[in-house]
Amino acid sequence: MILVTGGTGLVGAHLLYHLVKNDEKIRAIYRSEERIKKVQEVFSFYTDDAINLISKIEWFKADITDVPAMIPAFIGVEKVYHCAAFISFNPKDYREMRKVNIHGTAIIVNLAIDANVRKICFVGSIASVGDSLKGGLITEENEWNPESDNSGYSITKFGAEMEIWRASQEGVDVAIVNPGVILGSGFYTAGSGKMFTQVYNGFSYYTEGITGFVGVKDVVAAMIKLMNSSIKNERFILVAENKSFKEIFFSIADAFGKKRPTKNIKPWQTAIFWRVSWMLSLFSRKEPLLSKYSARSAHSVSKYSSEKIETTMPFQFEKIDDVIKEVSDRYVNSLSQNRP
Repeated sequence: MILVTGGTGLVGAHLLYHLVKNDEKIRAIYRSEERIKKVQEVFSFYTDDAINLISKIEWFKADITDVPAMIPAFIGVEKVYHCAAFISFNPKDYREMRKVNIHGTAIIVNLAIDANVRKICFVGSIASVGDSLKGGLITEENEWNPESDNSGYSITKFGAEMEIWRASQEGVDVAIVNPGVILGSGFYTAGSGKMFTQVYNGFSYYTEGITGFVGVKDVVAAMIKLMNSSIKNERFILVAENKSFKEIFFSIADAFGKKRPTKNIKPWQTAIFWRVSWMLSLFSRKEPLLSKYSARSAHSVSKYSSEKIETTMPFQFEKIDDVIKEVSDRYVNSLSQNRP
């Protein structure tokens, strides 16, 4: 039995399809029936038999931070894909991120140890990989610096990764992937998916910060290969290409046949905007449109190396422009299907 946490998120939904396609026996954690419908939508990108494939999954309703509810989920489980996470750059969400990302992962680890799980594959993030000190490519050897001005998300993802390493010391084999910004179909109102929605609706702004990007199908493929291999107690950066946000927004616009964004936002402008946004949120009690850390990441330049996964497996990544074209096409199709 394979247990998947976060099965109704971007990575989890695409992962579930590939596991089901391989006739694996799967149990997936979910929190609401509405989220399962989103998984069915993702399955429909791959097959006309989505409903039948969804029915092969044993859906288990629980919150990963609820120990009594999670104990039965581990009955008969040999492998765990831990994809669940709380992603936010809003400082107000820090406590909730600690609860889900660190405490929730600690619970998963403890229950995995008790259940004699053989292997855990954990979806980390490049946010928990250290910066390059000399401006070179960032690798798995770069150490995360706790004294840096890290975002709450970075802190909690690093803390979650430490819990996974604890599992490796308690006899459970682990494989950790640290993906860059994940691009994939099916989730267009949050995370990286919002970029597609914004550009389609005529978003005019871009920045020239650089980071690593990767397609969700590559993330899933790497996870499955690592889980089914003899590789253990290793971490792997998953970045297909290092690109600027300008390049990404331009590529999305081209894929949609839309006008490219024309306004280059400078660091000093976002520095003002996030402060104003924060002040307004104090009165409106709504989430700020931009946070200090999301503003900073929009301009920072960080380049990552995936040489380790490429040479260990070996593994070949899909070009980001091809990923963007596929996601954009599916976005347009989803719009046409939802029109009355």
